[in-house]
Order: sequence, then structure tokens, then C-alpha cells
Amino acid sequence: MEKISFIFWEAIKVLSLALLALLAAKAVASLPSWGTDGTIKRPWWVKGVLYSAILILVLLGAWNVGHDVAAESYLWASQDNMEHSQFVKAYTNALRAVRLRPGVVRYWRALVAAKVYLQQFESALDDLPALQAVNDGELDEKDSYRFAACYFFLVRYDKAISLTQQLIRDNRFYASPYVLQGMAYTALRKYSQAEQTFLAVLQMFPDHQAAVEGLAHAYFLAGNRARALAVLNETTKYHFSPEAKKRFEALKGLYGQ
Repeated sequence: MEKISFIFWEAIKVLSLALLALLAAKAVASLPSWGTDGTIKRPWWVKGVLYSAILILVLLGAWNVGHDVAAESYLWASQDNMEHSQFVKAYTNALRAVRLRPGVVRYWRALVAAKVYLQQFESALDDLPALQAVNDGELDEKDSYRFAACYFFLVRYDKAISLTQQLIRDNRFYASPYVLQGMAYTALRKYSQAEQTFLAVLQMFPDHQAAVEGLAHAYFLAGNRARALAVLNETTKYHFSPEAKKRFEALKGLYGQ
């Protein structure tokens, strides 16, 4: 739908530009060059200047539309690259879009997303002020979560927890921030807080694989193997994919040693 909307409005721009240029050219052509007495009413070069001005304005309009189309094309290419796990190409195309139109928030989002997948976490955080600037100082859920993940992988756990707490306050049914927050507490050896966080999300989504693994891991690191195994055994009550079940069995073997 976004692509259709963009194509529609760019087509409107082109048609409007062509129509205005045509009307302006006709208006210039209709200007009389001679007076009623047969003398020259205005210098002969006036029409030439006006035609030149129209041409310059048309070229500027076409240049602007061309940049819009090019930037959006780079975005679409970047999104397609992401879908096919071509993260370097996704980064390159998103960067081209940003350079052409640095004031468009969705281009910055595509660039940050590509950087996160490429594990360029510090570079992604460098883009945080720019992304906020073009979005009235705000971040949406996905933006905030990506930056929280960057802080986590850069071992800046307090920053990650602060962002995930805000995300949870804004939307208590958004599961991913709980899991990331629990992992951050686990990394800080705050196992009680990690337990509370993982339990909170599992009460809403008992079949959330990452939360199950996170809770079991927190118990294991806290020295409570029995509770870690109990969490994994509880998964038989819920529907998990065959891959998840294999993962749980492998963890049981690890924690049971």
C-alpha cells in the first residue's frame, strides 16, 4: 500500500509540473510583442527570459522528483535485501536513500535496521539523534527496541533496561522488551529481577520460547538447577515447534549434568 501511495503522489507531482509548465509557456506565448501603432512594446528578449525561467523551474522540479523516486527505490531495494538476508546490500541501499533524502524517517529506520543486523551497534546508536530529529524527537516501538538491543550487545545493560522499561510501560503486551530486559538482568547477575521479568511475559505468553529459555537460564546461573529443569519440563503442556522441543531437550541435558 505504501508503494502504491508513493507512486500515486509522485505521478501527481509529475503531471502537475507538466501542466503548470504548459500553462506558463502558453501565457508567455500570448504576451503581445507589438504596440497598436506597430512599434515594439517590449524588448524582444523578454519572452526568451521568461521561457528560460520556466525551463529552469521545470528542471528543478524534475530534479526534485527524480531524487524522491531514486531514494524510494533504494528503500525498496533495501527492504528486499533484508528479506533475503543480504544485509550488506540492505545497508548500502538504505545509506543511499538517506544521503538523497536525509529528512525522511523511514530511510533512517531502514539504515539502523541494517546496521543492527550487521552488528554495527555503535554506529546504529550514532544515528539515534538523527532519527529522533526527523521524527519530532520521538521513537516508535521498533526503533526503541532496536536501540535497546544495541545497548545490550554493547554491554550497556543499564541503558538497555531503561529503554525496555519505557517500552513495557507504553505497551505491556509487547513481549520482546521483557525478554531483552530479563537477559540484561541475567547478565548483571540480578537473577531475582530476571525471574520476575521472564515470569511476567510468560504469564501472558506461556509458549514464548525465548522467555522460557531465559527463565531456565537465569535459574541455572543462580545455582537452582531443579527450577531450571522444572521450567523446561513445563513446556510439555504447551504447543511448541519441533525445533523448540529439540532445543529444550538439549538444555535439559546441559542443566541436568
